[in-house]
Amino acid sequence: MRKLTSTEEKVASLIQRDIPLTSKPFEQIANICSLTEKKVLDIIEELTQKGYIRRFGAILRHQKVGYTINALVLWSIPPTQKEKAGRTMAGFPFVSHCYEREPAFQGKYNIFTMLHTKDRNIAKLVKEMAQAIKSHDFLILESIQEYKKISPEYFL
Repeated sequence: MRKLTSTEEKVASLIQRDIPLTSKPFEQIANICSLTEKKVLDIIEELTQKGYIRRFGAILRHQKVGYTINALVLWSIPPTQKEKAGRTMAGFPFVSHCYEREPAFQGKYNIFTMLHTKDRNIAKLVKEMAQAIKSHDFLILESIQEYKKISPEYFL
């Protein structure tokens, strides 16, 4: 892989942080870099196509918007049912993450789901999920404290 140009590094440095909350955030980034908005978007597209950027997404600060009840639920799902169960669980509106864990935790919990809700009755939500996937072998780990979240910064 080739080394990034100084312009590409500047754009990457700015987009790895919080994007400005304006109607034209990439125009603001372009102004900082002395580029056009189109050029910034072209750079981001090129870096994505070449694999320098794997994903570009928003992070919702769920605590700040009122989703104060959180739990990690670990599921023991037979290998032949993992794909279907994962897709079903990922479809619930209160599930933010659903992923396979290999090796399985404690030798059996192989699917992890992260729940965020305003509903204090996590057990009710988990029961709904368990019924949907026809599995009742799970472990609920409720969050009791949220620590400061910091995204990695590669370009300072």
